[in-house]
Amino acid sequence: MLTIGNIKFSDFPVIMAPMEDVTDAAFRGLCKRCGADLVFTEFIASEGLIRDVQKSVKKLMINDEERPVGIQIFGNNEYALCKAAEAAAEANPDCIDLNWGCPVKKVVKKMCGSGMLQDPAQLVALTKAVVKHVSIPVTVKTRLGWDETNKPIVSLAEQLQDVGIAALTIHGRTRSQLYSGEADWTLIGKIKENPRIFIPIFGNGDIVDAPTALEKRNRYGVDGIMIGRAAMGNPFIFREIKSFFATGIISPPPTLSERIAVCREHLLWKIKIKDEKCALLEMRSQYAPYFKGIPNFKPFRVKLVQAETVENVLAVLEEIEQGFIEKI
Repeated sequence: MLTIGNIKFSDFPVIMAPMEDVTDAAFRGLCKRCGADLVFTEFIASEGLIRDVQKSVKKLMINDEERPVGIQIFGNNEYALCKAAEAAAEANPDCIDLNWGCPVKKVVKKMCGSGMLQDPAQLVALTKAVVKHVSIPVTVKTRLGWDETNKPIVSLAEQLQDVGIAALTIHGRTRSQLYSGEADWTLIGKIKENPRIFIPIFGNGDIVDAPTALEKRNRYGVDGIMIGRAAMGNPFIFREIKSFFATGIISPPPTLSERIAVCREHLLWKIKIKDEKCALLEMRSQYAPYFKGIPNFKPFRVKLVQAETVENVLAVLEEIEQGFIEKI
């Protein structure tokens, strides 16, 4: 049985990746309902936590229904990271994840996220300090390296294991790739072949459906997979993958009625935990994937994105439900 601290996975885990402005409690709840084995908060700035910035503090709020759930933090200062990890531990998650993989420019220029891949020794030192500071499991999410000439992940995996992390997730791209090009899982597979590695290794990158999930599992021998962008507006992907693993049969996609219902629930759930303006803005990136593949849907998507109130969005969803379903 695969374990991370007190987390016990009965089977090959399919994990929801932490994503800023996406993986709030509403989205985590939907993914968990669809079969995600482990979910994570949006990443939280360590400096924001120690300064009691309310946007950061609110991200610590987790529910028992989400378990197992991890809180992800990032930063580059040992004191701030350790105090942030302490604050995160007080929220009682099942693990704390260190973000050494975010490629966004505003994060990287502060030598946070994947910016720290330019200094692997410091990355390991900061990780060691956090592991020693808290009593709950610490995991890491990172990338192959900074660019094509700097991919230290194979040796870095051993070093991170040696300082005590409980699991490692690797996105198969360098920071310089951002999200472009094809994810390279070759080095992830090489880490799994290393006889010194005993912690769980999870792979991330370019898993878009059940067949690609199975291919990555079988080809690279990872202990689990993490789904990021492919889950946006598509929490159903977790149940589709789990079903395919169990039966070998690709399950039918969610009906339009189900997509509408879950999209509506997603929006209303967001409003309960965030203000209306924030909820509407964050949902705009979700509408296209919620209704991906529906013919002639563009006019409805435009209406959803341009809607300025919750009532407007609900009216468009009602319009789709009343007049569009019959044509499919």
